[in-house]
Amino acid sequence: MRFPLRRALLLTLAPALSACVLDGSNPVRDAARAIVPAPKPVEAPDFVARSRHPDIDYVPVGTSAPPRPVRAKSAAGVKDLEAELDASRRRNEAKGRDAAGAGAAAKPAP
Repeated sequence: MRFPLRRALLLTLAPALSACVLDGSNPVRDAARAIVPAPKPVEAPDFVARSRHPDIDYVPVGTSAPPRPVRAKSAAGVKDLEAELDASRRRNEAKGRDAAGAGAAAKPAP
């Protein structure tokens, strides 16, 4: 018998407690703000304020990002880059072999 009473009370008070009031006033919110003060606004630290660009805005949902200023490499550019990276890898491997050989020669015999 107690549960239907609680349910009826909740259904009766629900419109008064809802935040959807047409005139913009909300007695529950106003009472909560009277009890708990609003937090003080905090200024962004200097390094954060300096790192933010003032003209940057967000990209709205459903909108494509602007095109990137850098174009993709052509097939010839990709082949040139692969050759350059392979040559760099071979140089690094040779330096590693030289360093390993120098380290083995410097070790004293047991």
